[in-house]
Amino acid sequence: MTFVSPKDIVALGDFIALRQDLHAHPELGLEEERTSDVVARALESYGYEVTRGLAKTGLVGTLRCGTGNRAIGLRADIDALPITEETGAAYASKTPGLMHACGHDGHTATLLAAARTLAERQNFDGTIHLIFQPAEENWGGAKIMVEEGLFQKFPCDAVFGMHNDPSLPFGQFTFRDGPIMAAVDECTIRVHGNGGHGSTPELTADPITAGASIVMALQTIVSRNIAALDPAVVTVAAFHGGTVSNIIPSTAEIVVGIRTFNPEVRDEIERRIKLIAAAQAESFGMTATVDYSRSYDATINHPEETAFARDLSREVWGEDKTVDFARPMMGSEDFAYMLVERPGTYFFLGTAKGPNDPGLHHPKFDFNDEALGVGAAFWVNLAERYLSRE
Repeated sequence: MTFVSPKDIVALGDFIALRQDLHAHPELGLEEERTSDVVARALESYGYEVTRGLAKTGLVGTLRCGTGNRAIGLRADIDALPITEETGAAYASKTPGLMHACGHDGHTATLLAAARTLAERQNFDGTIHLIFQPAEENWGGAKIMVEEGLFQKFPCDAVFGMHNDPSLPFGQFTFRDGPIMAAVDECTIRVHGNGGHGSTPELTADPITAGASIVMALQTIVSRNIAALDPAVVTVAAFHGGTVSNIIPSTAEIVVGIRTFNPEVRDEIERRIKLIAAAQAESFGMTATVDYSRSYDATINHPEETAFARDLSREVWGEDKTVDFARPMMGSEDFAYMLVERPGTYFFLGTAKGPNDPGLHHPKFDFNDEALGVGAAFWVNLAERYLSRE
């Protein structure tokens, strides 16, 4: 079959302008009203059937061609982050404290560019569902969409997700079989002591001291309770307690982030955190409560769909632009919940502008518009190959 290149993407310049418009108007998860309107209008103008309201601001654009029974889902996330932008771009965020620091504006524009080219070419046999998902960064929009019947309403034989990565060489597609991104959990440990004057600590039960002991003990979980070949991270990211030097507070709060892949390891770390918090606090004559929440499950790619996308990349872009990650990443992604429901794969497109390109979630990050055509061409080729008339 004849493959599409970036120069074949219809009206590519318009989509770069659209991306920059989205960048200037960032919206947090489940609040992407304007973004959803922009996407819906665009899809309808290309001839897609648009369904709105999944996970509040999510939507799906559906295009059918031929008589084939197969269907494919392509997903883009649409939300921004609570970060103050420092890019200095002419199209910088117009909303103080919010910005597209992860490239979801680029993901959205890339999938829309592919949508228009797919609609104009009509070179497939089956159904394409374009999934524009809210709240990837915070509320787990993918899980909400799945729970609201995403794949019952829009059946897909396979589903694919792509993310930009400014740390990878420009135009490089990177894949991985099996686990690619970690499960993420968070817990808050509250140490309950008895405050008083800083000059008489012997008359108090100091939660700062007990909390410090808990922090140090947490460092032993991965090194002494988890097998060396099971990847896991336990990060104490915040410690809050007290206000001034002459007052010992009654409480202290410790915030912990946990990253794992193995469900049994995940369970063991939760168990150990709760045991350590309680035992360490008790040794100081205090108590501790643990509020533990599981955020996103691990993202597990399916081998067949990963091989399909990888083989396509090799055929279209060549071996030098097609690589595999040597190991999974400790970042997380709620696309995991779509992969639980349907076979598919999640992969990355290198978008580096240079050696010092700011990374994801950095206040100076800006999606590389030159990658928009590359990503759109990949989506077009993937959908057309999967739903090939041949």
